[in-house]
Amino acid sequence: PYVYSSPPPPPYVYSSPPPPPYVYKSPPPPPYVYSSPPPPPYVYSSPPPPPYVYSSPPYVYKSSPPPPYVYSSPPIY
Repeated sequence: PYVYSSPPPPPYVYSSPPPPPYVYKSPPPPPYVYSSPPPPPYVYSSPPPPPYVYSSPPYVYKSSPPPPYVYSSPPIY
């Protein structure tokens, strides 16, 4: 019977090992940080106006109250 002169080839084997799992080469970026500090709280440059004060003193009656009403003529019975 017919016989191959060379032995059968070995099972196919990859010559290079499988690539390793995918790994990110660069580390993740740090958390976002503002380069400048936050502005200070808003402050008015001028001081607040003083509380409103009336320029005139409280209103005072200049005349004294009228006297109680008195009949000018004696009552007539």
